[in-house]
Amino acid sequence: MFRACYVYVSFLISTFMLLSVSTVEAQDLPRCLHVMSYHQGYAWNDGIEEGVERILNGKCALKKFYMDSKRNSSPKFIQNKALQAKALIEDYQPNIVIASDDNASRYLVQVFYKNAELPFVFAGINWTAEPYDYPYKNATGMVEVAPILTMLEIAQRNAGNIRDVVFLSADVLTEHKDYKHYINVYEPLGIKVKGIFAKNMREWEAGFIEAQKGDIIILGNNAGVNDWDNARAERRVNKSGKKLTMTTYKWMMPFTMLGVSKVAAEQGEWAAEVALEILAGTAVSEIPVTINRRWLFFRNKPLLESAGIRIDSVTRKKTISKQWSYE
Repeated sequence: MFRACYVYVSFLISTFMLLSVSTVEAQDLPRCLHVMSYHQGYAWNDGIEEGVERILNGKCALKKFYMDSKRNSSPKFIQNKALQAKALIEDYQPNIVIASDDNASRYLVQVFYKNAELPFVFAGINWTAEPYDYPYKNATGMVEVAPILTMLEIAQRNAGNIRDVVFLSADVLTEHKDYKHYINVYEPLGIKVKGIFAKNMREWEAGFIEAQKGDIIILGNNAGVNDWDNARAERRVNKSGKKLTMTTYKWMMPFTMLGVSKVAAEQGEWAAEVALEILAGTAVSEIPVTINRRWLFFRNKPLLESAGIRIDSVTRKKTISKQWSYE
């Protein structure tokens, strides 16, 4: 009886000591906050989040906040989410904040923390940080750019003389921003770019049929097409797809022939590494704003074969071909 009690008490003491050590360690870690513009379950958001977690694990007490602004795009909703994030910052008192994608910067950082004392690292801002007046004395980050010239080079090798490009995407802010950059890059080269933006599946399917008039079709993001249906989209591209389709989003590959994809985790990993540098004493002003540099190349063999499009050997060797499934 005594031995049993002794063992039990020893177990409780050991457990208490272990918990105490863990608590002390957690208290000793710097406090980090990751404010995400979008929602958990959105592939791009998840990729950045995973990159941040991988680098900060064990080095920072990390809290997260989702603004959910891809599914809820009204300014009033996003402004309210920004106020909630601000309240969390005031309560949690983080040592540094990572703000990913455009709306976290537009509605939170620029409005409440421009040139403040609290350091910020942004990631995933499309094309340019100029609309938010970055950099600040307390903020630096990574801008997200798409490999649109690389896509054009691949298209010219496989679809001949390109004069008309159709950009089909969800009718959301970031996709209009992307469209403008395609125009800025392609039109000086004598290539017209037509934009088709869809709020729902009916508009997206009609847009896909209309897009067959172009020389190539660039499929933008489906996030923002409110009633997006994977099976319906797959049926449409199999039935109507005759022209070369390309995308910069890996999760669009079930519906696209060729992809040159940005790597979301690159944004998260870089932001987290920079956050640790700043926490270690590096001045924010010493870390310049940069752009992403990693690409993945993909092809959808069944869609290419269905449309009767043959891909050159250079593209075949460079791209990953597999059975694409919905993400």
